Amino acid sequence: MSHYLDGRISALIGTHTHVQTADERIMPKGTGFITDVGMSGPYESVIGMKVLAAVNRFLYQTPQKYESATNDVHLCGVFLKVDTGSGKTVHIERILFPDFIKANEQ
Repeated sequence: MSHYLDGRISALIGTHTHVQTADERIMPKGTGFITDVGMSGPYESVIGMKVLAAVNRFLYQTPQKYESATNDVHLCGVFLKVDTGSGKTVHIERILFPDFIKANEQ
């Protein structure tokens, strides 16, 4: 899709509410692109819901009350700078705030 739309649109930003991809780029004809901008919300969750309910639903095949999770919240996004004259992206940058803490940084 990015190749077909390159030069026809300023940006193509996909999401599947999961982990942000690291493939942001500006296509040859000026379209800003990223496959998956990522999920904004609690990462200590199952797509935003408390883990235990999702696990119990899977293990016991019974309805569970889903409640919103609140731990390890992150904001994912993308910053684009678009030339207003040409409509082309001139800068693209992934945003992940706060950054994840790696095991060797603890």
